[in-house]
Amino acid sequence: MDDKKGILLESGTNELEIIEFGIAGETFGINVIKVREVINPVPVTRTPKMHPHVMGIIQLRGEVLPVINLAKALGYPPSEHPEQDKLIIAELNQMKVAFYVHSVSRIHRISWEQIEKPSELARGIESSTTGVVKLDDRFILLLDFEKVVVDISPETGINMGQLKDLGSRSPSTKRVLLAEDSAILRKLIEETLHEAGYVHVEICQDGNEAWNYLEHLVRTGKNVVDHIQLVITDIEMPKMDGHHLTKRIKEHPELRKLPVVIFSSLITDDLRHKGEKVGADAQVSKPEIGNLIKIIDQLVL
Repeated sequence: MDDKKGILLESGTNELEIIEFGIAGETFGINVIKVREVINPVPVTRTPKMHPHVMGIIQLRGEVLPVINLAKALGYPPSEHPEQDKLIIAELNQMKVAFYVHSVSRIHRISWEQIEKPSELARGIESSTTGVVKLDDRFILLLDFEKVVVDISPETGINMGQLKDLGSRSPSTKRVLLAEDSAILRKLIEETLHEAGYVHVEICQDGNEAWNYLEHLVRTGKNVVDHIQLVITDIEMPKMDGHHLTKRIKEHPELRKLPVVIFSSLITDDLRHKGEKVGADAQVSKPEIGNLIKIIDQLVL
């Protein structure tokens, strides 16, 4: 599935397409831009000392991919209709993974404004989902696929040990605005920035909150660059995604001077053009926290 050939040709529209799929009768979704293809199950080769949620490996178009059983990873029972089972081949965190699901139905085009974060009452699903979208009279849960992968293979996630290569750091007076919807990643990125000397960090839970903060600075007559010298944003966020936030910043006469770095698991060769089109100053794949710090150093000189 090639994103460049999809329905959404424009970057920064604050829209996305999701593939609806099922596990044990429950309905979930995945952002189309993560998906390379959907195929019928193929023979899986088991490997020694596999994680309980990993079924084994497959070879697809010359590449060896791990197969993750999403039902097991989420605590659901196995498939009751194996003839409907599918493999969703996804790319995230600079790796390709096959996710074993029980059905795949259709693609929906929606706005990030339609996506809500799970409420406090639904805290139990918050750790495994990035958002909830209501379609007609039903809900689709957007799974946090990156967390599923990192839970199985922690080395694929953000590692503060990468900062050792940067040597000793002095505290910086520069102020950074971070837009990230994952509470776990917000804390981890903030701690990493502090460790790297960037101790003045304004935290926002999504692109809309970040945009409202920047607009407030402008509206109250403040010189924006006195308060914020750089913006870091994720891509996938409820209410307003990172591409739309970047586009708005770069189209605003008083905000466009702010450097914007997109820090996301979706930075791949195929998708980099989206960030370039909305004017991002740099794009970094989420595991590369050391590279993020190096780029921040260059942009806030």
